[in-house]
Amino acid sequence: MKNGLLIWNVLLSLVAGYLLIMHFSSGKGNKASAKNPGSDSSVSNGQFKIAYFEMDSVAANFDMVKEVKDELSKKEQVINQEIDRLTKNLQQKFNYYQNQAQSGSLSEAQSQVASEEMKKLDDQLKLRKQQLDQEYSDFMVRRQNDIKTKIEGFLKEYNQTKDYSYIVSYEQGLFYYRDTAYNITADVVKGLNQLHKPKKN
Repeated sequence: MKNGLLIWNVLLSLVAGYLLIMHFSSGKGNKASAKNPGSDSSVSNGQFKIAYFEMDSVAANFDMVKEVKDELSKKEQVINQEIDRLTKNLQQKFNYYQNQAQSGSLSEAQSQVASEEMKKLDDQLKLRKQQLDQEYSDFMVRRQNDIKTKIEGFLKEYNQTKDYSYIVSYEQGLFYYRDTAYNITADVVKGLNQLHKPKKN
């Protein structure tokens, strides 16, 4: 019984191998893919090419990335200034009430009011910090998506004359070998900067 299954599996493997060889050697695969209007030209030509670009180089040389970094830096500065102002205000209030308490100028009722005011100011500070952090995070994600969309749009246009099946961004630890003949980083950086119009201040 086991020998019969083994022979049957070997026969099936041979038939499958024969069919694959006949399929690709006869060129039917190319004709079939050529009939599909939605197929990429690289596939219909019977080719499979992958290009890559160095994401670090794009991040360092693409003007839009530099602009976004500047925008994020300015936002951080504004956020830090506001948080510093609110923290200073809280600290000044605390020092004032502490001095009043040490000098014996605060009654029990006034001390209760002061405690409630300090808690309110502290809650406001925490809430505002949370709001500013969320606004910053949303802005950063939105601008990162803008950059990604810009790169994708450029690559789609760029690939109309290149016929690559895939264009990937190279990152260390993800790919262990790459043929530099398919490195299109210089084209990507140059094309993106030509496409991108810097914002006027």
